[in-house]
Amino acid sequence: MSYDIGQLPRQDGRIVMVTGSNTGLGFHNAHDLAAKGAKVVMACRTESRATDAMRRITELVPDADLEFLALDLSSLDAVRSAAATFRDRHDTLDVLVNNAGIMMTPYEKTVDGFEGQMAANYWGHFLLTMSLIDLMPDAPESRVVSLSSLAHAQGTKKIRFDDIHWEQKYSRSGAYQQTKLACLLFALELDRRLRAAGKEIVSVASHPGVSPTELGRAMPKLLTEVVRYTVGPFVSHDPDVASLPSLVAAIDPEVSGGEYYGPQGLNEMKGDPGPARIHPCAHDVHAARQLWDLSVELTGADLPFDS
Repeated sequence: MSYDIGQLPRQDGRIVMVTGSNTGLGFHNAHDLAAKGAKVVMACRTESRATDAMRRITELVPDADLEFLALDLSSLDAVRSAAATFRDRHDTLDVLVNNAGIMMTPYEKTVDGFEGQMAANYWGHFLLTMSLIDLMPDAPESRVVSLSSLAHAQGTKKIRFDDIHWEQKYSRSGAYQQTKLACLLFALELDRRLRAAGKEIVSVASHPGVSPTELGRAMPKLLTEVVRYTVGPFVSHDPDVASLPSLVAAIDPEVSGGEYYGPQGLNEMKGDPGPARIHPCAHDVHAARQLWDLSVELTGADLPFDS
């Protein structure tokens, strides 16, 4: 399937939040959405980096409507503060792109006692979504986009409910794989719960395939350089292309809840955006419900609708 991105609808008058939009995929999502006329709230941890990204976008899109929102996904208090600040500034949110993340980092625990990758990639986004989804108009154009990965189908392909914070035998890759499975389980479970509540808001997921972004900054530099100059060009694509599945998920009128978008090339590593394969482990409804209940318990989220 080939998309003509230029044919995607204008977003004038709509408010979109993209987490982690100062670099990589999020930066390109912010640029493309601003070019479509949306007001883009760039939810980032570091203001200086976000300001620099806003400057670069404005150079390319002079009339871009951009706003910085301080957001540290590794702290539940910081997520609550960011959500409160957004609510003070705006009374509606049309699209939330849960893009920010870290990959294969050394073991660390956050101030809340969570393993670092799961905190930044999943727990924080769960709380942010639950804190803002009630501001979304009840219509199919309202979207929650969760960024998953090919990694959701790798490793053990299950959530470690018996050691959710990886306090035993930590694996950088295993922890990352779990976060991406959690993001996809969440997207599908949120869609089911929205439907059960009679809501028209769309929960959808996407993945970028393989792309050389800052997400891999914790990986050994020699390894990344070897890959970049050997097989890289054959199995990866640039971030501005890798970001397109998220853009399609966010604003294409044909997108439906519970769908998953990614590249259409060999093994979904690169190529034009389109429907992606969901591994059966992400269709485990029991695991999704268990993760949802645990997420509510650990984050203290208030559910904004009868789920």
